[in-house]
Amino acid sequence: MLEMRAVRLVYNEGTTTEVVAVAGLDITIPSGQFVTVVGSNGAGKSSFIQLVSGAVRPTTGRVVIAGTDVTRQPQHRRAGRIGRVFDNPHAGSVPELSIEENLALAMARGRRRGLRLATTRQRREQMRAPLANLGLGLENRLHDPVRLLSAGQRQSLTMVMASLTSPEVLLLDEHLAALDPGTASRVLDLTVGLVRRLACTTIMVTHNMEHAITVGDRLLVMSRGRVIADFDAEEKARLTVPELVGHITGAGDVVSDRMLLEESA
Repeated sequence: MLEMRAVRLVYNEGTTTEVVAVAGLDITIPSGQFVTVVGSNGAGKSSFIQLVSGAVRPTTGRVVIAGTDVTRQPQHRRAGRIGRVFDNPHAGSVPELSIEENLALAMARGRRRGLRLATTRQRREQMRAPLANLGLGLENRLHDPVRLLSAGQRQSLTMVMASLTSPEVLLLDEHLAALDPGTASRVLDLTVGLVRRLACTTIMVTHNMEHAITVGDRLLVMSRGRVIADFDAEEKARLTVPELVGHITGAGDVVSDRMLLEESA
């Protein structure tokens, strides 16, 4: 379970350039729930993700994961219990290293580092199984440098890397945004399958209204650092794209063309 208790995030507090990124977020996400999050630019979506990951610390309030207050824990201390996939396919892996070496680094997240071989025969078998589930043949390319992979392959690999520590929380920060529609559709299918296998709490920030409605168990709409609408599975199933757009524009925010992209585009 993930809990955000009266969380505020203010940059440059008390100055003329003060920005309130998150304005009193109070929310509970049960274990295993898959939540999608939408909102215009500046709504606070990425700040929400950063607060959960530990990349930033709240100005006030508490962040609790599985009953443990992690508010003051730095990002590296949370790494073993949180998986994260970024919007840039190149951000989640080291291009000069091989697929195998990147996976070895991911497996070591949140653990004490010691003097041992990064990969062993047993570890390679542990790596091949989740790669095989992707259906991309990457399990047979363990020694290939990651820089040789396409954007879709790299983002798929990053998802596997994020899952290797069996995280309690998986954060997907617009992870389809940089992919072409066809590749995005395939990676979205892989995402749904991965989330189902992990059965962990998942937060997927997306700019795609159709994805936000059709994927996951719950939908949050954010505006100016607050959650302005919270749809459960039944409500979400009845929601249309125009209605969702109406919630955002009704709050005075602007909906960009890219937010209206449909999976079939």
